[in-house]
Amino acid sequence: MYEKFYGFEEKPFSLLPDPSFLYLGKQHSMAYSMFEYGLLNQAGFTVVSGEIGCGKTTLIRHLLNQLPMNLTVGLISNTHQSFGQLLQWVLLAFGLDYKGKENVELHEVFCDFLIKEYAKGRRTVLIIDEAQNLTTETLEELRMLSNINADKYQVLQLILVGQPQLKQKLSQPELEQFTQRIAVDYHLRALSEEETIKYIGHRVLHAGGSADLFTVKACKKVYQNTKGTPRLINVLCDTALVYGYAESAVQIDERIVNNVIEDKKESLAPRQVAEKENQPEAKDSPALDDSAVMAFAREMAEEFFSRLRKK
Repeated sequence: MYEKFYGFEEKPFSLLPDPSFLYLGKQHSMAYSMFEYGLLNQAGFTVVSGEIGCGKTTLIRHLLNQLPMNLTVGLISNTHQSFGQLLQWVLLAFGLDYKGKENVELHEVFCDFLIKEYAKGRRTVLIIDEAQNLTTETLEELRMLSNINADKYQVLQLILVGQPQLKQKLSQPELEQFTQRIAVDYHLRALSEEETIKYIGHRVLHAGGSADLFTVKACKKVYQNTKGTPRLINVLCDTALVYGYAESAVQIDERIVNNVIEDKKESLAPRQVAEKENQPEAKDSPALDDSAVMAFAREMAEEFFSRLRKK
């Protein structure tokens, strides 16, 4: 709705993991370098973790766009508690037939596939996103799957990406053998205040807008209320643009961002009161939380259209 008013060619703060918008600050540059290092050095296991909404999936998408031609890559991105048979998902990730086959047959199909790829001079990489959802048994099955590699020949590499619970799970004693095979391990943190300012400017510029559309004070206020989490930054900035458009404001300043934050607090207040008796008291929680942010965005859009109708 505000794209034309601010001169955007596309929405600058979409929640979709679009690698073309990737801002490689210090943290994300290091995480991407770890991906590259693991691939170039033929690491058996590479593990990258990070908080919800910190940009892990966007990094994966960027990595997929940059991979050399001699790699065959499979991606599993829909892990869940009732994951089922690992090998079926692995074969599906590489476009192999898995239907109606027993475990032994599935393993044979995958081994034959790896050998054929290796014979072509290609290495095979399996990337698992949201890997914190994998059970201990499934992780152990992954370790056993890596035994396909023999001597100096690394035919299969595995990259696991997930939330902090992944690192906690891997620290369990029963996964010690798995942990010993991890060659690259990195935890992706949120953006700093300086990086948040650059991140906002980067996305605005990439979408075709003016780099100074958000004032420095507005960006600092965004950081204070999102703690530098990219997904929350996107939601807050996107809503601020809606507010700015409603006011015909040529620049998003601290006042507009404050209005968004205050309206969010008011809209969530009844829910917080209702849930207070059933929820433990939170300590040091950020002003914006990922669980309520989408509902808030919808409420703000409805309020915006209501204002337009009244005009």
